[in-house]
Amino acid sequence: MKQKLIYYLNSFLIYSIIGFLIESSLKYFFLKDMNNGILYGPWIPVYGIGCVFIILIMRFVFNRIKVNRFFKIVLVFLLSAVILTLIELLGGLLIEAIFHKVFWNYSDMKFNIGPYISLEMAFLWGLMSLVLIYLIKPIVDKIIKKIPSIITYLVFVSFIVDLIFTCLLK
Repeated sequence: MKQKLIYYLNSFLIYSIIGFLIESSLKYFFLKDMNNGILYGPWIPVYGIGCVFIILIMRFVFNRIKVNRFFKIVLVFLLSAVILTLIELLGGLLIEAIFHKVFWNYSDMKFNIGPYISLEMAFLWGLMSLVLIYLIKPIVDKIIKKIPSIITYLVFVSFIVDLIFTCLLK
């Protein structure tokens, strides 16, 4: 049980940091006006939460549903697209409610459903879930196996401290 907790904590932290790096790169090179995170530290928790959900979906589908590989991939794509879109909606609503800021707005997209979700982005989340599962996760899993538990706890505590300071100061 402890090893699973450490695995998911590490996954959350690593994918949150990867999300920060992706969005920082997008902001630096392409989207100068982009907001890329509410926290002070180098992490965007919605990426960590989303990736942990994708891993859980993948494990559920691959281990419990008895269909061929193609249908498993389609099912993971669809479930990930829906769940990540709901996480994105919830994240947008919470950021607006708590911090009175809007970090993304899909109102100008053709198939938007309010400002925080769109079918175009849902499709992208489904595709990115497959990239995560088949390309990124195998590499990250090798890294996670080498991280001592004490490092996980220290980084997680610093994340919690960042979260508290962000809520108090913004």
